[in-house]
Amino acid sequence: MAHPKRKKSRSKRDKRRSNIKLLKPLLKKCFLTKKKHLYHHAFWQNNNLYYKGKIIFSKAK
Repeated sequence: MAHPKRKKSRSKRDKRRSNIKLLKPLLKKCFLTKKKHLYHHAFWQNNNLYYKGKIIFSKAK
């Protein structure tokens, strides 16, 4: 099994990892409110917290 002769520096490692990233976040449109949000994330709309098309929390005024 091949092993490196020298330890790679943090800067070399981070330069290599800088290319591994998403170009733009994946957004989904809620069928109930028609608002775009991140996948698998709850979002606020009119003092209601929505997740998977259901109100899971409502702020009292």
